[in-house]
Amino acid sequence: MLLQLQIHNIALIDKVNIELDAGLNVLTGETGAGKSIIIDSINAILGERLSKDLIRTGTEKATVEAVFQVDNTTFSSLFEELGVEPEEDGTLIISREYSVSGKNSCRINGKMVTVSMLKELGQRLIDIHGQHDNQSLLRVDSHIELLDSFGGSSIEGLKQQYLKCLNDYKETKGKLRSLTGDKNDRERKIDLLKYQIDEIKKARLKVGEEEELNKQRILLSNSEKLMGALSNAYEVLYSGNSIKSSASDNINEALAELNSIIKVDERLAVLAKKLEDLSYQLDDVIEEIRDERDNVEFNPELLEQIEERADLIYKLKRKYGSSIEEVLEYCKKIEAELDETIKSEEIIAGLNEQLKLLNKELFTAAEKLHGARLKACEILENRIGQELGDLEMKKAIFKVSIDFDENLDVNGDRKFTAHGLDKVEFLISPNAGEPLKPLSKIASGGEMSRIMLAIKNILANVDHIPTLIFDEIDIGISGIAAQKVGEKLSAISRSHQVLCVTHLAQIASMADTHYLIEKVSSSDKTVTQVNKLDDGKVKHEIARILGGASISEITLKHAEEMLKNASDFKVKN
Repeated sequence: MLLQLQIHNIALIDKVNIELDAGLNVLTGETGAGKSIIIDSINAILGERLSKDLIRTGTEKATVEAVFQVDNTTFSSLFEELGVEPEEDGTLIISREYSVSGKNSCRINGKMVTVSMLKELGQRLIDIHGQHDNQSLLRVDSHIELLDSFGGSSIEGLKQQYLKCLNDYKETKGKLRSLTGDKNDRERKIDLLKYQIDEIKKARLKVGEEEELNKQRILLSNSEKLMGALSNAYEVLYSGNSIKSSASDNINEALAELNSIIKVDERLAVLAKKLEDLSYQLDDVIEEIRDERDNVEFNPELLEQIEERADLIYKLKRKYGSSIEEVLEYCKKIEAELDETIKSEEIIAGLNEQLKLLNKELFTAAEKLHGARLKACEILENRIGQELGDLEMKKAIFKVSIDFDENLDVNGDRKFTAHGLDKVEFLISPNAGEPLKPLSKIASGGEMSRIMLAIKNILANVDHIPTLIFDEIDIGISGIAAQKVGEKLSAISRSHQVLCVTHLAQIASMADTHYLIEKVSSSDKTVTQVNKLDDGKVKHEIARILGGASISEITLKHAEEMLKNASDFKVKN
């Protein structure tokens, strides 16, 4: 709901801050005091057009800021779409600044947005009745949803069945479209798939092959280095050279020296045995080094083959997957796709049969939905008719037009939508002898407001727009009709926050919170002020509405009586 409205430099308003409550908020004041300015300011933060003429004379810009309390869950998808970060406590702040140069600056929770984004959110926050702007009931596409919500679980269950059928129907049509494209496209697809499969199959890829190739490539590209190191090691350990003897010769020589003195000192036999073991171990190492040296392969042709193989694998990975496993998996996938495409004639025939059955099933579901809506609309028409009668529009006729569209489109298909085959529109004949016509064609602001009030009162529990504003709802009514309007507004305010601009005491007395809008003049300027009235001042304002400038004890007594009657009504109802 709308918690706070701050207006700066709009028309006669210098700076006004209005804190609003739940329930019925009534705004009263003398003609020309600035009540319409409040509505224009609210329209501004809802994304409606704002004229430069509304900017207060002598100032460069006007600003409006509104604070709302919303259910983040309800608005989550819209916030995500608009890129708006919701506050944890559900606070929503919308601001709009408008300059004499025509520049707009709009923000939602601090994020810069466009006027169209502001309007998209605004339509979900507030409905204004009395002007033809921002009325959700004037948007024909909302009528079917309101009727379905009014119909309750009986329609909801049928709608879920229909939507399941519609999903299956669309999915089958999608499969058919992918298989029944242009014949040349199909042949090209087959050729491409065959080429890709052949290219992968010819490569005879093996999982783990890349790692093995890499090892071989490292060995071959370093064969000279390997050969040199192994030969040098072999020479140092076994063959020696003209400059120095080998390690093997040196160990054998040392062993001979020890053996020659063992008889002198038998303790040296242990050392001789260790040296002898070392000699045997060295012989084993020398033999292994020789074998490794002899096995080193210096083969430029083999290295070239390995490079070519690695390059082939790289190219296949670049085209079909990031690894050999993915390339092989892709091959399996397109083999199945090729098989399906080649056999598509057979598959298409099966899908066409399936589509016929689904079409029939979907049409039956749409017919059932249509039947349930017809029943719901009869009840809705009667109840709204009664409401209009209470509001002194006894000759008014409310009708729900439901057109079941069986026509086929250019492709020979029925025009199934998310709502079935129904097109729903609310029609009204406000006066006897007038033809039924769309709500948007109602010329009288007072009639329009009362019609909207009647519809809103019946649909209050299914309409999720939290705040309703009724402007000029009292035009052309008085007496009992005015009393009924006040009671209807009070009833709606139990499930919605309601703001009402009125000149009638019968409506004003029903307020939960009352605001007085008045002009205050000084020597150099005139400004509009908005004040929240306490109980004593409310009675005085009701008396002013009843008696005009002259407030007597009689009008005060009458005002007190009206407020008591209103309080009694709210307690009983």
